[in-house]
Amino acid sequence: MIITFVHRIGWFIGLVLLQVLILNNVHIVGYATPFLYIYFILKFSSGTSRNELMLWAFFLGLTIDIFADTPGMNAAATVFLAFLRPSLLRLFTPRDTLDSIIPSFKTMGISPFLKYTTASVFVHSLALLTIEFFSFSSILLLLLRVVLCALLTVTCIIAVEGIRR
Repeated sequence: MIITFVHRIGWFIGLVLLQVLILNNVHIVGYATPFLYIYFILKFSSGTSRNELMLWAFFLGLTIDIFADTPGMNAAATVFLAFLRPSLLRLFTPRDTLDSIIPSFKTMGISPFLKYTTASVFVHSLALLTIEFFSFSSILLLLLRVVLCALLTVTCIIAVEGIRR
């Protein structure tokens, strides 16, 4: 129990530092920014309660908001992702798996994990960038940014997952 908590704190600090010091300054073609910090939420065990997951997500998003000077945008989008995560995981997890798994290539298989990751990242990117734009007047630009950010984030998550494997 305590080892799991220390492990989570380590990932929390590492991903926050990576996001605020490096990834928030990456703007590919001026549109795409990777949101690798949501990898922390995606890797929780499927047996984790929704309340615990949303609490971790809130503090993760709030920490990113404090360093990025964004008033609650990341916290809102991350809590929204944490709220939907159990449903997304149930949707893409093979029925014959164990009750409590940690999502990865190894436990879910490559295709279900990619679908789960892509859907989760798309939901987070859509929520975050919709809050950032706060308008649907330039919806094509919003959708372009959502798709590019989601693709870049999924690529980063796959790279990290491949390295951890």
